[in-house]
Amino acid sequence: MQIGNTGPATANAPFSVAVSGSYYDNRAPIPLRWPRVFGSIPELASAFQPRAALREKIGQARVNSATVVLPQVLLGGGGVGKTQLAAAYAKEAQKNGVDLIIWANAAETDQVITLYARVALELQVPGASGLNAQFDAERFIEWLETTPRSWLIILDDIDPERITQWWPPSAHRGRGQVLATTRRQDALLYGGGRTLIEISEFNLPEAQSYLNDSFKRIHKNHLLDAAVDAVCETLGLLPLALSHAAAYMVQEDTSCTEYLALFNRRRLQLGQLLPRWADTERYGREVATSLLINLDAAQHCEPVGLALPALRLAACLHPAGQPHVLWTTRAIATFLASQLAPHERREDASHDSSQTARSVLRLLHRYGLVADDAHLEPRAVRIHALTARAAREAAPTPALDRAKIAAADALLEIWPTAHRTQPDLSAVLRANTDSLASVAHEVLWSTGRHSVIQQAGYALLDAHLPSIGISYGETLVVDAKRTLGPDHPDTLSALNNLAASYGQAGRIDHAISLIRQVVADRERVLGSDHPDTLNSRANLAAYYLETGRTGEAINTAEQVATESERVLGPDHPDTIRARNTLAASYGQAGRIDDAINIAEQVVADHERVQGPDHPDTLTARANLAASYGQAGRIDDAINIAEQVVADHERVQGPDHPDTLTARANLAASYGQAGRIDDAIDLTQQVVADRERILGPDHPHTLNARTNLATGYWQAGRTDVAIALLENIAAGYERALGFNHPYTIRAKADLSAAQRAQAPMDVQNLCEALRRWMNEQSRTWDWRRPT
Repeated sequence: MQIGNTGPATANAPFSVAVSGSYYDNRAPIPLRWPRVFGSIPELASAFQPRAALREKIGQARVNSATVVLPQVLLGGGGVGKTQLAAAYAKEAQKNGVDLIIWANAAETDQVITLYARVALELQVPGASGLNAQFDAERFIEWLETTPRSWLIILDDIDPERITQWWPPSAHRGRGQVLATTRRQDALLYGGGRTLIEISEFNLPEAQSYLNDSFKRIHKNHLLDAAVDAVCETLGLLPLALSHAAAYMVQEDTSCTEYLALFNRRRLQLGQLLPRWADTERYGREVATSLLINLDAAQHCEPVGLALPALRLAACLHPAGQPHVLWTTRAIATFLASQLAPHERREDASHDSSQTARSVLRLLHRYGLVADDAHLEPRAVRIHALTARAAREAAPTPALDRAKIAAADALLEIWPTAHRTQPDLSAVLRANTDSLASVAHEVLWSTGRHSVIQQAGYALLDAHLPSIGISYGETLVVDAKRTLGPDHPDTLSALNNLAASYGQAGRIDHAISLIRQVVADRERVLGSDHPDTLNSRANLAAYYLETGRTGEAINTAEQVATESERVLGPDHPDTIRARNTLAASYGQAGRIDDAINIAEQVVADHERVQGPDHPDTLTARANLAASYGQAGRIDDAINIAEQVVADHERVQGPDHPDTLTARANLAASYGQAGRIDDAIDLTQQVVADRERILGPDHPHTLNARTNLATGYWQAGRTDVAIALLENIAAGYERALGFNHPYTIRAKADLSAAQRAQAPMDVQNLCEALRRWMNEQSRTWDWRRPT
């Protein structure tokens, strides 16, 4: 029976990666309460304008169709208020008691997937497990089509090319609605029956009302004078520029006439900082001018001199949300301290760093340059994309580069643990890393900060997003080769982890081909004894083991075990894991005594070095149980296998891939003990769980089905076994192609079973069955370290 795992380790010094971690903590189901809101809905501006004509267009779709509500897309340039309109729609839905409201920052597709997956888990959507984000997100979309609950999903700032697969379904019987915003003019938007609603700047009465409301609510009516219309028109009636202007006039107690004069003077000076040819986006100069006016004032407020550098740093990160924890890092404290005059700097740059960062964020908030709201964590700090662009374009290159480096250092400071323990924060950090990479690509690579881009790739592996991880990894490899060269250690690390993404996606042949190349390159560049080289060779041995290439697995594992012990020492975790892989390889080859001797020592070493509950320790015990089973020590095998299942469920949760593998091992032991019904029942559970978590055509799911067919055959249910083998062969052909070794092997298994079922004398029937069962033993995998 199957004794396997999900893929080899991908650790690369100084980083350590596990490819089988869950994207969300396993938790016991809790009673559902409605209504529910997911995502961070932005707060409305204090002088928000309802824009009744536009709201009427948005609501018209529900009136026009009594059966189906098609998605609507708010389309317009930067700064026209698309996100504010969508937020107002979401808040109105809250007041109206809509059961489910989701606000997704959709500029990065993986954020949408991660949010859908989290919603699926918390709403206890059938099939959602918390282990495969993409699979759970798909289950959520299916759930939307059938749920009787009312729902609203808002996709803010979509990329039409990337969001295609993740559009929610059209809502039947008026239960739900999809609202999206975008600045993109893309032909893809016109498909799927979507309604496009053009959003432009305010009209003059709306602009006047905005300023009037801004001043009236705080009793500043005296700031409105005869120049109010001129201010509105000079700012192009653009909501974002008007928000800058209102914030400045309120803070500085400046009238419309005074502001207009200041704006016109500043616009004349702007040509030196932002030439007209650099204004690549409509309305850019109005925003840039109003921005610089506010910055001039903020720079002279406490903390003096920090508003400008802080805004530049915020402008390099994701506009839809930055976590407060990022702004409390030592990297940002050091950056802000470096902007002060020498006599104002403290010896310890981190002293009062949280308070300094908090103060400067509140200062930028007061002047309308960022939105700072702790209730929206981990997307507490927001900056309009057009404000960010203007801040970057108006900054001298050296100053902006320093801000980019500080942002990269801050992300690196909080990456190592965040992506393993806090999935929401991890998604936000990935988005911020992508935003930083898009504006600081050359700086990151030239200063060695490209490791932040690698960290985002590792987090995609932990989140179990293999398709996005492969695309991300392939781009990273191209960039690394171009900027660092094909033999740079970081380039080889990128290749090593791309192989891990291929393995996670079930593309084992691609993983083996790539990891063999990495092994050869690391031996040539780093030497055969380098820890990274040993790591890649250990991964290669594990992939050989997974694909049944037992001889190659043994040869590679023996070399890695010997060299790891010599280089790293006998008690190093990598050395113990290498011996575990070797024991599993011996077991797969039928060298049972060798496997047991090594496995017993590996279990003892893992317990001593890493503790009894460490995943590596549980893996080692599972392999030992398998070896006992092969040696005929069935009772010992069952006792250990049952304990391993219980330990995995306690430590890693009932749906973790390692837990499913432990159950498969236990089923194998039951089969060996003649407890065929117990074996079938448990294997059926493993098949169902893997179909739910990995999908029906994933190689691990198909392998579990093969184990189930073996159980059916042993129980004399040959017709059921053959029907299942037919399904397995077809699944391999769909997933991997007709000439893939797995597909060929599955068809050979089917043929052998069909021959064994054909009429013949008892002796020949027994011989055919023995041959077929021997064939099946080639599909058994062995657990090896993650």
